[in-house]
Amino acid sequence: MASAFKKALDSGKFVVTCEVAPPKGINLEKMIHHIELLKDKVDAINLTDHQSSIMRFPSLGAALLVKEIGGEPILQMTCRDRNRLALQADLLFAASRGIRNVLCLTGDSVMLGDHKQAKGVFDLDSSQLVAAIRTLEKGKDLGGNDLEGYVQYCVGAIVTPEADPLPPQLLKFEKKIEAGAEFIQTQGIYDMEKFKSFMEYARKFPVKILAGIILLTSAPMARFMNKNIAGVNVPQALIDEIAAAPKGGALAKGIEIAGRMIRKLHEEKICDGVHIMAIGKEEVVPEIMGMAGL
Repeated sequence: MASAFKKALDSGKFVVTCEVAPPKGINLEKMIHHIELLKDKVDAINLTDHQSSIMRFPSLGAALLVKEIGGEPILQMTCRDRNRLALQADLLFAASRGIRNVLCLTGDSVMLGDHKQAKGVFDLDSSQLVAAIRTLEKGKDLGGNDLEGYVQYCVGAIVTPEADPLPPQLLKFEKKIEAGAEFIQTQGIYDMEKFKSFMEYARKFPVKILAGIILLTSAPMARFMNKNIAGVNVPQALIDEIAAAPKGGALAKGIEIAGRMIRKLHEEKICDGVHIMAIGKEEVVPEIMGMAGL
């Protein structure tokens, strides 16, 4: 049975997803508040998997919570922390509990996180994880053994349209689609002309593209991303626009910019939807959508 998110993708509507980061601990009140706020406003909610290699409450537990509250979860799975045995086992468990969407990620280096002594696994990469899910769907595990009952997933991956150099990203993009990815959520985009160029290339493939929109909350945040996040390039004009906001108005200006970008993507039918990353400000996602006219 297709997931509600899969049906939304196939319907041709402009799809909106967002993400919620699980907490560092078991106090789930803030996460629950965000899920309840967003579950009826977006088509699906991504649950991040130890984002930036920082240990947190598990994405699988958070996805189950979204399901319990009545939302549509997208389970993020990184290959950094688990080998193929654990990845397959988690996928079987998630499917048995009604989770039908998964975003496959290779995962950030542990050197970026708060447990630098940890050992990255990387038994599979994201393309191989996509292929593994398609194998499970055929009733087999990666060892060629028969499964008792099969899984069914709407499977996605990521791409970085503003990477420099871009060709290696395009090769990975094609590999993920060949493996069976049916939707792509992009890294944050800010250069609309570059993204349009990427979309001309992407339209050759049978995949839905959701443009990543990262909420800018201040000029220093934008400068930090330019310096530290590969493939993210906030133009100086946008940094200047936020810096010129009145005191206490940087967040409002960031919401305005995000809404403006989404409106353009929607009205010009540039892509199939957006993935909003508010990064700790999830409560403003409805305001961003309102600013975008959604």
